[in-house]
Amino acid sequence: MTRDDILKIVLESPSLPTLPVVACKLLSISSNEKTGMKEIADMVSKDVSLSAKVLKTANSAFYNLPHKVSTIHQAASRLGINTIRSMLLSFSFLSIRAKDKNDTFNYEKFWEQSLANAVAAKLIITEIVKSDWEEIFVSGLLENIGELIIALSFPQEYEQVLSEASGSDKDIIELEQQIIGADHAFIGYEVAKNWNFPDILLTPIHYHHCPENYKGDDKKLKVIVNVVYLSDLLTNILYSNKPLEYHQKFRNESEAILGFDDTIIDRILEHVTSEIRKTADVFGFHIENQKSIEQILQEANAALSIINLTCDQTNRKLVDALVQLQRLTKDLEEKNNRLDKLAQLDSLTEVYNHGYFQGYLENEISLSARKGTTLSLILADVDDFKIFNDKYGHQTGDFILKELCKVIRQSLRSHDIIARYGGEEFAIILVETTGKDAQSVAEKLRQSIALHNFIYKDKNYHVTICCGIAEIRPAVDPFTKNDLIDFADKALFESKKKGRNCVTLYTQRNK
Repeated sequence: MTRDDILKIVLESPSLPTLPVVACKLLSISSNEKTGMKEIADMVSKDVSLSAKVLKTANSAFYNLPHKVSTIHQAASRLGINTIRSMLLSFSFLSIRAKDKNDTFNYEKFWEQSLANAVAAKLIITEIVKSDWEEIFVSGLLENIGELIIALSFPQEYEQVLSEASGSDKDIIELEQQIIGADHAFIGYEVAKNWNFPDILLTPIHYHHCPENYKGDDKKLKVIVNVVYLSDLLTNILYSNKPLEYHQKFRNESEAILGFDDTIIDRILEHVTSEIRKTADVFGFHIENQKSIEQILQEANAALSIINLTCDQTNRKLVDALVQLQRLTKDLEEKNNRLDKLAQLDSLTEVYNHGYFQGYLENEISLSARKGTTLSLILADVDDFKIFNDKYGHQTGDFILKELCKVIRQSLRSHDIIARYGGEEFAIILVETTGKDAQSVAEKLRQSIALHNFIYKDKNYHVTICCGIAEIRPAVDPFTKNDLIDFADKALFESKKKGRNCVTLYTQRNK
């Protein structure tokens, strides 16, 4: 039979999964350019169970919204139409189960691995762009949908494919073509096209095993095809019986296709397992005892080493010893990393030091330029600090600085950065924050510090600060990092001229 004959059998098969109702409606209304968030939010709000899932996910660490949302309309407004659409498609497809209760296909394992593909695709794309990863998450989730479709349409033949794949070096695509007559990339693409999938989902399904065959001119689609292809290689490190082979291939292809260096690749490999677990919890999956890529590679390397030893040495104790040695090496690397992190901290206050502040501010300005957002800087200085040192001693002065940093950190968001700029002066970086909002933050800090009891050796000290604030929107503002610091410093000088316990926002009048 030709592969077109195979496709016809699949499309007419009673075992073919039915496109979920929500996904069907969503794909239908999304094809209309006039469709907005209200239409999608109204559709979801009518499904109580789906609404609960969406709200739970929107309020989870998966999206890390600054404020909780309580309605679908709020979630759609905060997250955007693409995010909500991708979330709904993910929930819809993860709900696909067998029509026949006696079906032997392991849906849980298939969707677990598909979810891992989606997470891998998200981690890879965020090394290229820091936002708009939701659509590629769905592309990764559905890249192997053809496997599920073939397995349900030709269960015996597909069992043979899987059996031969586990004991052979042949590619799964080659075995599917040889035993069934069509591969899962072709079948998945054709069935998805029959389901009216958009190109952004169709094309990665078609080319996720051979991205070089995509000849289209759409640059965004080209990137998505490449990322989905790499996500499949990464997931195979976790789920195949050839982790070392896929690990090396993932490294080589990531460098060749996307230009990733070892630092980026290592970061992806380090975080993928924990991200899969967190994402699985969000989507209601329970993954037990999943090993990290590091553990998988350690055990694979140890087992490979054992093969070359004599028969009487091939025992589990030796494997464990080799794994333990590798873990000790890793522990040493982690200790060195901790020492590196300590080098970024101010030894007295344990906030970041001046050098780290300069590098972090540079990076945040670049990120704000790409995202088109505003970033603000607060410079804070302790009023009359010399008095504490001269009158009460340097130990009292040291305590004041350490306690001050604790109070400041309690009032900031988790992703805001405080650093010791020098002496009794501190710098606070507020991402995605306007100057007016930063002024409000500085006022709260000023009040908190003025009301705080700085108690040292049974003596209470009254401490106040002056603050200078400046903002930058790198996408439109012509000035540099040093200009931003200079503006904040000028505003701080204005605060000092006004007296103690004061906050000033930089304006043209501060020049």
